[in-house]
Amino acid sequence: QVQLVESGGGLVQAGGSLRLSCAASPRTFSTYTTLSDYTMGWFRQAPGKEREFVASLGIIGGTTNYADSVKGRFTVSRDNTKNTLYLQMNNLKPEDTAVYRCAAKLRGSVASYGFNYWGQGTQVTVSS
Repeated sequence: QVQLVESGGGLVQAGGSLRLSCAASPRTFSTYTTLSDYTMGWFRQAPGKEREFVASLGIIGGTTNYADSVKGRFTVSRDNTKNTLYLQMNNLKPEDTAVYRCAAKLRGSVASYGFNYWGQGTQVTVSS
């Protein structure tokens, strides 16, 4: 089972930036897989709302997928040597306030479904 731990959340004013990190424990990988074998994603959930897909990053060619609400403002990236996924968030808006969770699926597409490993989440609060 892949263990994921998010960090980097906090309180920021509207228009500001944050970078979230998601660290995967290398000890959770099997003998035949590494983080580079997993499609990674970011999701968020605001109070009283359903979980929402934010972005995903594939294993081949850096294929990405973004929710329309974050296109042009958020950038997902990964450093497989550090077993870490990132989400750079710029021009933040109050409606971006939510708990952000990273997720992983083994060799899956960048579609927003099918993720089966999840972190606990990190809170992002954007003040107006």
